[in-house]
Amino acid sequence: MLTLDTVYQAAFTLRQVARKTDMIRAPKMFPDAEVYLKTENLQITGSFKVRGAYYKMSRLTDEQKKAGVVACSAGNHAQGVALAAARQGIDAVICIPEGAPISKVEATRAYGAKVELVKGVYDDAYQRALEICKETGMTMIHPFNDEDVIAGQGTLGLEILEQLPDVDVVIVPVGGGGLISGVAYVLKTLKPSVKVYGVQASGAASMVNSLEHHHIEALASVSTVSDGIAVKCPGDLTYACTEKYVDEVVTVTDDEVACAILDLMEKQKLVAEGAGAVSVAAAEFGKVDIKGKKVCCLVSGGNIDVTILSRVINRALLREGRYYDFTISLEDKPGQLVEVSSIVARHGANVVGVFHDKGGSGTDLKSCTLRVTVETRDHGHVAEIRKAIQDAGFRFVTELN
Repeated sequence: MLTLDTVYQAAFTLRQVARKTDMIRAPKMFPDAEVYLKTENLQITGSFKVRGAYYKMSRLTDEQKKAGVVACSAGNHAQGVALAAARQGIDAVICIPEGAPISKVEATRAYGAKVELVKGVYDDAYQRALEICKETGMTMIHPFNDEDVIAGQGTLGLEILEQLPDVDVVIVPVGGGGLISGVAYVLKTLKPSVKVYGVQASGAASMVNSLEHHHIEALASVSTVSDGIAVKCPGDLTYACTEKYVDEVVTVTDDEVACAILDLMEKQKLVAEGAGAVSVAAAEFGKVDIKGKKVCCLVSGGNIDVTILSRVINRALLREGRYYDFTISLEDKPGQLVEVSSIVARHGANVVGVFHDKGGSGTDLKSCTLRVTVETRDHGHVAEIRKAIQDAGFRFVTELN
């Protein structure tokens, strides 16, 4: 059973490997509320996962350590297990779906683990990990549904109360539920008045559905930019802990997550992955009542794939009205492009892309289309530019803003 003694023991054990990450107030992001960020994105390996993995491995017997460990992950858990194994002199095999980003595969190898790429998706890699356990006697290190792993993650609850003893609300990302299980257990045991909220991506709301229907439910599929919490089914341990100790689990959209990632970068100079930013998104977009309360958003990780970072930023800029992409129909004659550019310039926007198409099927033979991408200040600025273009006699074909 999970106990406070176990969590305190985990905290003592983790002193030799895990950082006590900073608690930073975010006044630029939340000028009208007292919101703090618990920056686990700055943790060693870039996420909280090393806490649970290291403590779990420290509890193995000498025989189990000698046999080694195996895990299945394409992200933070893989790196956490790999580092924890290296620090304790344990051989580790990490099964990763072959479609995983190369950067994450190489990061796992860099910590000293043996990586086995498995054809298919996560479920295929998980089955291969189970086969390795049976063939070799290695111990499986589960990413969330394990009491020692939960205790390791629960050390974050101790740190939050130490750094922010009068906290009223704590907002925590939820995937399989290991993190929120440990954090909520500690908070509710030591300070029952604290409200604990979980946050899932709307495209991977397995815990939300399970709690709503009062039994564990598995999703047929998941789809979200927050790949670190894209879990189809919670565990039985984590479901029970969440049901008992968590006040509510809410959801956020990918667009809301993208805006949170951008705001963290611009206003706090922090890089967060989608899974790490969902807690901030919930606070920013009113999914949790934070008015008049002292709030802690747990930013659980910062290992965002750079290949999708630019797409996430562009999505956020569009949503905030700071990026305007439109296509207009115009006559194919000299001076049209100059006129459109002049309108944009007069209204203080910056053109960053132009595509002129004379062969569009949606226009007549004497017309062409012009696609323009501009940087703008906000939605009001977009509306101002749009009206000016319409007043000049141009017809919009498509818009993206």
